[in-house]
Amino acid sequence: MFKRVNITILSMMMVFLFVGCVPADLSPSGGTTKSSPKNSWAEDTNIDEADAPVDTIESKDVVDDNANTIKRIAFPTSEYTNLPKIGKGTVKGKIYITDAYDQGIIGKNSRLYLNPVTTYSKQWYKDSYIGGNKMGKADKRLFNYLKFTSSNSKGAFAFYGVPSGSYYLIGTVKCGEECGYDSVANIRVATEVTISGGEVIDRDLTKKIE
Repeated sequence: MFKRVNITILSMMMVFLFVGCVPADLSPSGGTTKSSPKNSWAEDTNIDEADAPVDTIESKDVVDDNANTIKRIAFPTSEYTNLPKIGKGTVKGKIYITDAYDQGIIGKNSRLYLNPVTTYSKQWYKDSYIGGNKMGKADKRLFNYLKFTSSNSKGAFAFYGVPSGSYYLIGTVKCGEECGYDSVANIRVATEVTISGGEVIDRDLTKKIE
């Protein structure tokens, strides 16, 4: 009786040990399945439209109500398709603006973006950011090519895994009476940065408000 029980227990232990030793990541063919590293530009930079509408990203917040509305050029699919998708670069710095008295206003907990320089983004930069004109609605495909991050309470920010190329670095700083506004406004700040390979670019994002 005891011998039969011992044999049964021994058999169960052997089954348990055998099952527990089977690798969990075996593929049907018997080889192991390795997950690909998360370094794809598209995988790391897709933006939830509900969280950050592309028109908000590319619009100029303080703009003349009587300004012209500029029609956007057709979305240059081939330009965006040929952009590098994997990178090792870093872009970091601080975001802030200065008033007429050279007093600094820090961009605390601000959302920032890297927007690849293309004929499409050049139009926005020239006609909207520099020219102060309103832009027509942006193509939603732009979401797939934006890199984003947030600054901390001191205005410091960093982008990691940036592919080689040129980008518009864009962010906003909230400013009210200290900037001469009746209520708090989002001041858009943008500049162009170029990065290659594993470079670390230290660039503050700033401008002066007159």
